[in-house]
Amino acid sequence: MSNTLALLVPFFILYLILSVTALVDLIRHWSTRQNPVIWLIVILLVSTFGPIIYFIFGRKDYR
Repeated sequence: MSNTLALLVPFFILYLILSVTALVDLIRHWSTRQNPVIWLIVILLVSTFGPIIYFIFGRKDYR
């Protein structure tokens, strides 16, 4: 069990970093985003892929 936990910790840390970074970026650009509430839901509720989806598609809204 300890071996499995040691393998999962780096993925959990990566998930936290991605989520926090996506949330910070969304909050900084809240007023210039199209549908910021929807992006917030995507980041928080679409598991590991939510922040990745945000960085691929969501950041194009304000450019």
